[in-house]
Amino acid sequence: MLKYLFAVKITLCGMIAIGLALLVTTDAFAIAAPVPGTFAYDVYDIAILKMLQGPIGFVAGVMAIVVGAVLAIRSEIMPAIPAVIGGAILLKADAIVQTLGAVF
Repeated sequence: MLKYLFAVKITLCGMIAIGLALLVTTDAFAIAAPVPGTFAYDVYDIAILKMLQGPIGFVAGVMAIVVGAVLAIRSEIMPAIPAVIGGAILLKADAIVQTLGAVF
């Protein structure tokens, strides 16, 4: 009985310590778009702005959803789920890139 109470106390103290550590947070730093005129901006412009947010990304997203729908119709549910989710991510990639960035 005493071992059980000791384990409960240790667990509660650990949970309280973790909770207090989580309360002490710092600012989040997100990577923004590169400075125009640099090599990184050229790569960002081609990869994100022209391909991912352009017609290539849209067609890839729609095709992934269509493949997922065909797989679902053929009763292959497990391969259909990642296809549909990936297509939806491709279609909303611009919002995801803007929202997430790379948060540190």
